[in-house]
Amino acid sequence: MTTPATTDALKSSRLAILGYGSQGRAHALNLHESGLDVIVGVRKGGPSWEKAQADGLRVAEPAEAVKQADLVAVLTPDMVQPALYHEAIAPYLKPNAALLFAHGFNVHFDQIQPRADIDVILVAPKGPGALVRREYEKGHGVPCLYAIHQDASGEARAKVLAYAAGIGGARAMLIETEFAEETETDLFGEQAVLCGGATELVLQGFETLVEAGYKPEVAYYECLHELKLIVDLLHEGGLAKMHQFVSETAQYGDLTRGPRVVNDETRSRMREVLAEIRDGRFAKEWVDEYKAGNGNYRAMKERDLAHPIEQVGATLRARMPWLAPAGG
Repeated sequence: MTTPATTDALKSSRLAILGYGSQGRAHALNLHESGLDVIVGVRKGGPSWEKAQADGLRVAEPAEAVKQADLVAVLTPDMVQPALYHEAIAPYLKPNAALLFAHGFNVHFDQIQPRADIDVILVAPKGPGALVRREYEKGHGVPCLYAIHQDASGEARAKVLAYAAGIGGARAMLIETEFAEETETDLFGEQAVLCGGATELVLQGFETLVEAGYKPEVAYYECLHELKLIVDLLHEGGLAKMHQFVSETAQYGDLTRGPRVVNDETRSRMREVLAEIRDGRFAKEWVDEYKAGNGNYRAMKERDLAHPIEQVGATLRARMPWLAPAGG
């Protein structure tokens, strides 16, 4: 599971990082500080251009950065990538160069069909860019998935492992996967558990208590605010640590009532969600929504943010200044 890796395979290469958001900035700075030759490809005059320059990195327009590069990391949002590939990458990328992604969505669902003469690889840190950067600065790293979709040069494996080492992943753990596995499990986790599942469970719990006559403020604390306490325990030590640090009453309620709320019907719905991911229905729906201007997406998001739990939460969080990040 863990693969020894160094940056040696990229020591004489130039790396173009396209995009300077959360992951882009973390990757670019970590690679630069690992002694690799980095150039950031962003729109000239924009805030990302100025930010990368202020961070001490070389910058260029995306197409110009690609022309100079032996490896191009595409770290822009998923829906922007196909146009970026056709306009600024495919016409300019060198033969046998590497094209790297941090999420396999566009390659796996054929939104991008890479040229046959390039390496196509993936390095997906299992954490947000801020964490990737913060752990690197501490001398640590964030575990990464890596995959090889296309090996035109015969050196794709060496390149992908060197890149993962350069951003700090080899300090923690490198796990080999495939584009399909990374993409499908990532989407499923977001939809069924981490974002869709968890937030919907919170909202339904809040609404159940409020409908039964309990104060919204009390419902907020019980169903949303205290969720972090449980997640932190799970994150740090799995189910064992959670059971260790909650009361026996909570444990008994967990073991006897939890399966009544999340049950075989829930599992059946999860299987449906996974099937829609695997056969491409979700990808098509999302791509079509984006191309149509995101009207439905925006409306659904506005309804979500207008939920009463948001108004209650804003009032309560204003009285808990310790929740704000330091300096924020």
